[in-house]
Amino acid sequence: MYQYNDKDQTLIDERVIQFRDQTERFLKGEIAEDKYRALRLMNGVYIQTHAPLLRVAGPYGLLSSKQLRKLASIARDYDKGFCHFTTRQNIQFNWPALERVPDILEELASVQMHAIQTSGNCLRNTTTDQLAGVAVDELEDPRPYCEIIRQWTIFHPEFAYLPRKFKIAVSGSEQDRAAIRFHDIGLQLVKNDQGETGFQVFVGGGLGRTPIIGQVIRPFLEKKHLLSYLEAILRVYNLYGRRDNKYKARIKILVREAGLAEVRQKVEAEWALIQDKLELSAERISDIQAQFTPPEYQANAAQDTSHAENIATNTDFATWIKHNTAEHKTDGYRAVYISLKAPDSPPGDCTHTQLDAIADMADQYSFGMIRSTHRQNLVLADVKQADLFAVWQKLDTLKCATPNIGKATDMICCPGLDYCGLANAGSIGVAQEINDMLDSIDYVHDLGDLKINISGCMNGCAHQSVGHIGILGVDKKGVEWYQVTLGGSSENDAAIGDRLGPAVSKEDITPTIKILLDVYIEQRLNEEESFLATVRRVGVAPFKEKTYATH
Repeated sequence: MYQYNDKDQTLIDERVIQFRDQTERFLKGEIAEDKYRALRLMNGVYIQTHAPLLRVAGPYGLLSSKQLRKLASIARDYDKGFCHFTTRQNIQFNWPALERVPDILEELASVQMHAIQTSGNCLRNTTTDQLAGVAVDELEDPRPYCEIIRQWTIFHPEFAYLPRKFKIAVSGSEQDRAAIRFHDIGLQLVKNDQGETGFQVFVGGGLGRTPIIGQVIRPFLEKKHLLSYLEAILRVYNLYGRRDNKYKARIKILVREAGLAEVRQKVEAEWALIQDKLELSAERISDIQAQFTPPEYQANAAQDTSHAENIATNTDFATWIKHNTAEHKTDGYRAVYISLKAPDSPPGDCTHTQLDAIADMADQYSFGMIRSTHRQNLVLADVKQADLFAVWQKLDTLKCATPNIGKATDMICCPGLDYCGLANAGSIGVAQEINDMLDSIDYVHDLGDLKINISGCMNGCAHQSVGHIGILGVDKKGVEWYQVTLGGSSENDAAIGDRLGPAVSKEDITPTIKILLDVYIEQRLNEEESFLATVRRVGVAPFKEKTYATH
C-alpha cells in the first residue's frame, strides 16, 4: 500500500487548514454561496436533501485497518453510525454538520485520507479491480499505475475546471472487474506482439443519461508514455469539450459528435508536443511498484486439511465458500468477499460496529488490508484457507456473510430519495421489496449470476444502464415510476440494456421483477444458461409480453 511522504502529508494538511478557513468564512456570511459551492465541491461536500454529504476518496479501493477504524470513529462521532460504499470505491457520510466537516477532514488526514476532488468538474478517484494483485487471471498488478495516476491528478492546475467530471479506471486482468469501458478513460494492461506489457486505451465511455461504451483510441501504449498520453487526452477534452450544456459536456459526447478518428488525430498531435516532457522512467515505476509488494504468505498454507473437512461437514459454510470467495494466485489462500447486502440492510451501508470488527479481522487474517468493490461490497484479499471457517463465523455474526455475491440480491443501489437531492424516486425501499420477494437463498442461487442495478435518477450512480436488470426511477407528476432495461453488462462483453417498455408504477416494480425472473426460468435452455445469456438469445420480446399482459 502506498504510504504518504512528507510532501504528500503537508499537501493534505494544508488543504484542511484552507478549507476550514473557507467554511468558517462562509458560515459567517463572508463568502457568497455560489463561490463557496465550487470550494466545497472540490473538497467532496454536497448539499443533499436532509444534510451535507461528504464523499471520501478510496484510492483504487485499498484501505488499511487503521483507515477503516478511522471511518468507524467518524461514523460514530460525526454521523449517524454508518457510512456508505459507492460503485467508484469511495466512502460517503450522509449526515455530517457542515461546520464539522473540516474536523472530519483533519481526522482523515491523520490516517492519510482525504476528500479532495471527489466531486466537481475535475479528475476524480482512479478505480481498479478489487482483486488486483491476487487475481489468477491478472497480467500485472494495476495498482502502482493507479497510484501514479492519482499523484498526477491531485491538484493538477490545468484540469481543475474541466467541462465536466472525469473518471479513469485501470484493469490488469483478463476479466474486466473495473468497468473500464464505461469510464472517460479506461486502461487495460496488455502484451503486444513483442511480449512487452503496456496499455490498451479506451476513451469516451460513460453512464448517466447518455450511456456510451468506450472505444479503443490506442491499441498499445508503452508504460513510459502513460501520463503524457492521458494528459494529451485531457488537453483535447479541455479545449473541445462542450461547456454550453452540462448534459453534453462529457468526453463521451465529444467522441460521439466529432468521431473517434478526429479525436484521435487531435490527441496524437497534442501528445507529440508533450510526450518527452512527461515520460515515466523505469525507476519511477519500480519505486511505486515496490510499495505494492505481495505480503509474506505462509509457504505451506495449502497443506491444511481442516478446510476441506469443514466444507464436507457444513453445508452453509460450503455455500458461502462457493459464492463469497474467489481463487487466489497463491496456493492455500482465497480472497473473501464481505457482503454488504444483508436482506434487511441498505446495499453498500456499513455500520461503525461492522467497520471496527472488519478492521480487526483484516489485522488477524489479511495482513491489515481491506478493499472496496465496484458492487458496493468489501474484500479481505489474502485469507489462508485454514482461517476461512473462522472468518465466515465472524462475518456471519456481523450480518456480512450473506452468500450472494454476483447473485440477484447483490444489488447495486444508490441512496435515491432517502438522501439524494437529485433523485426522482426511491431506491433503497425498492431493493428491500425485491429482497423480500427473493426470500429463499435456494431460489437466489438457482437464478445464477444476475446483476440488478437500481438508480433513483438518470445520473447513473447505480449503473442501471449496464445491469442485467436495470431499474431507473422517474418522476411522473410527483409520482414515482420505474423504467426497466434488460441485457446490460459492464464487463468484457460490455452492453447497454434494452428498454423493456413503458415505465411501471412503484406498486408494480417488484411484481415486474418477479415476472422477469419467471420468464427467464421458462426460457433458459438449462440451469447453466445465465439470465444475460438467455436475454441475448431470445431478446426482450418474451419478457415484455408477459410483463405488460399482467399490468
